[in-house]
Amino acid sequence: MSTYLRLRAVPPPALRNSATWLERLFGDSSATVRHRLVRHHEEVLDKRYLDQERIYAGALPHRAEDRPRTQVVLGGRPVFRPDRRKPPLLVLTAAQARRVAGFLATADFDALWDVARDELVPRYGGVTAEPETWGAFAAAHQELKAFYAQTAEHGDAVVKWLPA
Repeated sequence: MSTYLRLRAVPPPALRNSATWLERLFGDSSATVRHRLVRHHEEVLDKRYLDQERIYAGALPHRAEDRPRTQVVLGGRPVFRPDRRKPPLLVLTAAQARRVAGFLATADFDALWDVARDELVPRYGGVTAEPETWGAFAAAHQELKAFYAQTAEHGDAVVKWLPA
């Protein structure tokens, strides 16, 4: 399993429905991609991205109005790679990215944490390590919030990549 998840903002006119093109988007150096796409913004979530997903998505099933919260980390339309053993790339449209940005702008991180806390705290050193654990997830929340806010401001789509 991958140890990180990369999210990259992409202007909709530049977006292609091709796994090969999307993989190249992540394979190029950041400077090359930044030059090619003019506006560049990327976020990288560390090995805790599945637990970050738990904070937002919580337990299934979700109501329709919960949709943006389920798209923050691992949501999006899958674009399957030629090698089906590799995880698909995930794409959020610009409209979906705006909805996620809106959700994150108003989300109460402490309330989200309270729902996931009992499941996450034991994995990261227990109650004695909770302040550090909370701090790491709260920092990732702020980074995601800033990423999606900037993405929405530019009207960009989001492509997510789990390296195989």
